[in-house]
Amino acid sequence: MVTVAALTACSALTPEREPVRGQATAGGVVGSPGGTDVPAGNPSTGASPAVTPSPAALTAEAYRAELEQAGEPVRDALRKLAGTRGLKDLDRRVESTTGAVNEAVARLSVLTPPPEVAAQHGNYLGALRELGTAVGDVRWDVESQQVCTGSAVLADLEGGGDLTRLKSAAEGLAGYPADVIPVKFSEPKNRRLSNGKIISSESRTGRGSLKVDNGGSRDAVVVVTRGGKRVLSFYVRKKSKTTIRGMRDGTYRVFYTTGSDWDGKARTFSRSCEFTEFGKKVPFKTTYSGAYIRWNNWTLTLHSVKGGTVQSKPVKPDKFPK
Repeated sequence: MVTVAALTACSALTPEREPVRGQATAGGVVGSPGGTDVPAGNPSTGASPAVTPSPAALTAEAYRAELEQAGEPVRDALRKLAGTRGLKDLDRRVESTTGAVNEAVARLSVLTPPPEVAAQHGNYLGALRELGTAVGDVRWDVESQQVCTGSAVLADLEGGGDLTRLKSAAEGLAGYPADVIPVKFSEPKNRRLSNGKIISSESRTGRGSLKVDNGGSRDAVVVVTRGGKRVLSFYVRKKSKTTIRGMRDGTYRVFYTTGSDWDGKARTFSRSCEFTEFGKKVPFKTTYSGAYIRWNNWTLTLHSVKGGTVQSKPVKPDKFPK
């Protein structure tokens, strides 16, 4: 049996003047050169403040070059992120992507684009900012192992619409190299295998059997090793049991990973992934005595069991056999 521990305003008074004798007349307009008010600017001279001229708009060619130089690091970072399988390098790739997006925002925000695409430039810059914020937020999900692969990060971003908004904004800059998303993306999935599905196995010619009871709330993949080598892996759905027959003689270590959305290429769950080792080695031995043959059948539970005597232990993702 196994037990799993799981404002202010101010006003000025105009000084009193001597009473006007005779017919009072006034001319001019307040604030005009013919009036008596001092124009805005230097109060002693009445000079207007200096106005900084707006920077000249970039030519189409120069703007195109700026977009390309700002966007290429983002494309490269997203490409590497999408190809990251598992948690080993995922946090570093997310951090690199956040940095690349933020640097692109900083570079593009000081530009004056060609007048005909000024509005589109603003939309694009806003979408790029939103993406940078969203990628930074995903990092917390990676650290807590709620998101476990690069493709899952992209799916999480698309779940919030960040990738689609940026792609649409890039399309608004038609004729310019603004698209920085080099890979396909989709919303989060929930891929599962059938219960008891063998993922990989050596030949099973023994007499022993291994029964696994997964009473937990998430699907699991069980990995069995012998002599440090993976010899068997299979899928057990949540609230389900399965039995693997033909276990050959030997002493085995049993590992299992639980989560949601099984990524067969990465050999890991893409979300809510946890990695565990059964706290005891499992021996299989066949003995012959006269007309009798004896062998081992084992039953392992992947959830807490009252009276269980074996405590499972967590395993670092990079130490888990795949």
